[in-house]
Amino acid sequence: MTAISDVKQRSFFERDDAMAKTVTASQQMMTDGQIDNVVDKFRAALCQHRRKFPSDAVQRLLGGENLGMECLTPFCALVEAQSDFIFRRVKVDRSRTPQAVLNATGRNQYINKDVVNVIPKGEGEEVEVIFFNLDRPVSDADLAKEYDFRGLKPADPYSLAAVNEADPAFADQQPNTTHWKDSAGKWCYAVFNQWRSGERHVHVYRYGTGWHGTWWFAGVRK
Repeated sequence: MTAISDVKQRSFFERDDAMAKTVTASQQMMTDGQIDNVVDKFRAALCQHRRKFPSDAVQRLLGGENLGMECLTPFCALVEAQSDFIFRRVKVDRSRTPQAVLNATGRNQYINKDVVNVIPKGEGEEVEVIFFNLDRPVSDADLAKEYDFRGLKPADPYSLAAVNEADPAFADQQPNTTHWKDSAGKWCYAVFNQWRSGERHVHVYRYGTGWHGTWWFAGVRK
């Protein structure tokens, strides 16, 4: 079963070389001062609202596992709203056929079956998919360079479909896509979107004339 992880942006806060390749030159990791500031604000909020929280219930919560990560989840969503990236961690069922992958999204399909039958399956039972938006038109060739600049490679369609299966509303505001070359060197794509009529749909075709600025491109770390 496909599911978004409880921590949608965990890696955004990890100080590792892989993440350093993902952020652009204009972005820096969260500083120690910012961490202190966030903690101070959260502590002040807890002090202000302590009457709302029974001590015994809080103690049971403190005795559980992963409280810090649970608290981090809504903070991740707030940071995501201000970030150039969107992060989604999903479990991917790679035992499915390509057609079954599309069917599981529950979307109307506009597809080339020859392309669907040979979409890259990818690897990994759990994958973090990183989305970025250029806010300008781009060709497929230049898009490949944009992925490379961010230390990413295009996400496989299985992983992208898993994101949209787990969160069908995601593409309503963030129409998303990935691309790849087939054995003949032709560009292919999978896109998830919603039309103004409200219809949620997925397209899988060969293409090659580029992308306009509204698309969010799905990648994974190299």
